[in-house]
Amino acid sequence: MEKQTKIKVRNLDLFYGANHALKNVNMDIKEKSVTAFIGPSGCGKSTFLKTLNRMNDLVDSVKIDGLVELDNENIYGEDVDTTLLRKKIGMVFQQPNPFPMSIYDNIAYGPRVHGIKDKNKLDRIVEESLRGAAIFDEVKDRLKKSALGLSGGQQQRICIARALAVQPDVLLMDEPTSALDPISTAKIEELMDELKKKYTVVVVTHNMQQAVRVSDETAFFLVGEMVEFNRTKDLFAYPKDKRTEDYITGRFG
Repeated sequence: MEKQTKIKVRNLDLFYGANHALKNVNMDIKEKSVTAFIGPSGCGKSTFLKTLNRMNDLVDSVKIDGLVELDNENIYGEDVDTTLLRKKIGMVFQQPNPFPMSIYDNIAYGPRVHGIKDKNKLDRIVEESLRGAAIFDEVKDRLKKSALGLSGGQQQRICIARALAVQPDVLLMDEPTSALDPISTAKIEELMDELKKKYTVVVVTHNMQQAVRVSDETAFFLVGEMVEFNRTKDLFAYPKDKRTEDYITGRFG
């Protein structure tokens, strides 16, 4: 059965001042699947990821043209509340960035901001989010201790749990394993496979093998242009564009 489109992007251009950083990007991101963005450093993949929850609004001199829809609603509409948008579209960054507070308070932070005060409810959200990020058993006896005392891989899963705690529809992950060791990386890759049962996951990765392992569809970016977008196995086995073929066979990048 064909999955529904969750995020639709049409004719998207992004400028940093005079720099044309994204050029006419068109893409349909399917619900409950993992979509990977690959390409050499500086090709626009992280910039594009951040247009999907308006993180680029925080950068001066950015101008964005084109359409980005989540569930058929224009996320750049004038009446869009970006706080609510970022609740629906969560984000996990390259460097684990837990808040300097207890593990429990890291996870409860978002629900509290959105008005949940009841302790029993918060307890349940914290446990479910930690379980959702496959880290509950490792931290359940130290929830009151600082999240900064955890290993890098654990911290990254805490950040994923923190994003899940506000019940997003979409999870954006910007090179979530690039700062991690191989064992932690494998855990997060396994987790992505679980997460897509409930969420739409979009991941930027500089590791092509990771894209092959975790994603259903892959987009290849080069100098601000989306060169090719296809089912992952087809893109890697039968690239249609010579530039894609050159990149995945290691001729450049």
